[in-house]
Amino acid sequence: METALSTPNNIQICEVTCDSFRIAWDMTPEDTARATHFFIDLSRKEGGDPNRFKHRDVPTKLVAKAVPLPMAVRGHWFLSPRTEYCVAVQTAVRQADGEYLVSEWSQVVEFCTGDYAMDHLKQLLGKALGSAGRLLRFSVFYRNQHPDYFHYVRTECGGLMRPALKDNSGSHGSPINSKLHGVFLSCNTEFDTGLPPNDSPYGPLRFQIPAGNLLNTNTNLYFADFYCMYTAYHYVVLVLAPAGSEGDNFCRSSLPLLDLTANPFLTYIPPQRQGEDPLFCHASDVILEVLYTEPLYLEQGSVLEISGHHQMSQTTANAKKDPSCKVCNISVGR
Repeated sequence: METALSTPNNIQICEVTCDSFRIAWDMTPEDTARATHFFIDLSRKEGGDPNRFKHRDVPTKLVAKAVPLPMAVRGHWFLSPRTEYCVAVQTAVRQADGEYLVSEWSQVVEFCTGDYAMDHLKQLLGKALGSAGRLLRFSVFYRNQHPDYFHYVRTECGGLMRPALKDNSGSHGSPINSKLHGVFLSCNTEFDTGLPPNDSPYGPLRFQIPAGNLLNTNTNLYFADFYCMYTAYHYVVLVLAPAGSEGDNFCRSSLPLLDLTANPFLTYIPPQRQGEDPLFCHASDVILEVLYTEPLYLEQGSVLEISGHHQMSQTTANAKKDPSCKVCNISVGR
């Protein structure tokens, strides 16, 4: 009868990305020479059962031939970005009758996957390009809110709309989620009027600021996300950051930079002749969410009441994208 395998110990996780990681552990030299297979049990941390690794003789989620450690584990079908996982391993020897001699399960180790890398964001950008539609002119950025919001800004913040931390809505792997501060603005207009829509689910007051105050040659534009929430329409999240600012420094290493004068989402076209004004255009077939990374004073623009229906919609805070949508998902974790 073969000698039992020792329990793997000192589990080490390294080179973690949004949809892969490497795993290693300590084995005796004898077990290293004998092992033919590794069994890896991987599960999300939330709601985990500490006794889930109880079937010592049954391979669970991943079965791999023994390879030199650390071993790469990758696959978007079971790994998602920014997600906490629990992992445990067994070593095994396949015997002549096809059965496995297995070790006890190792201790359970926890780790968290990473954000989308630049290559993943460029894949997502490629998806978004096909949904942007034609460009329409616009003249103002705006932010719709309830009167209580503007009262608070005036009385408690000295008229300053301070950048707030981006929530976790949209693609789970977007690098700006819970990391980048900004003030969300809109710029979409109505087809027939060229003006912002009168209806708003956020409130009957609108702060608006001339587009050229924020979108100009002194600012950089970045692509941050493309998603939907089980609806026919899609959202594109852009970041507008003054060149050299803290927000710009963050985005430069994390997000694809867009050409201000030639991209399908939001453009600045400088004057062609003396005395002309620049032109500003937005994509017509997606809803643009523009995150401006700096504080904005109300006095930089104007606050006005808008007509129309203003029924508050269900909050989109931390709302996740539809993982089944073929238009806005890429071949990595959602």
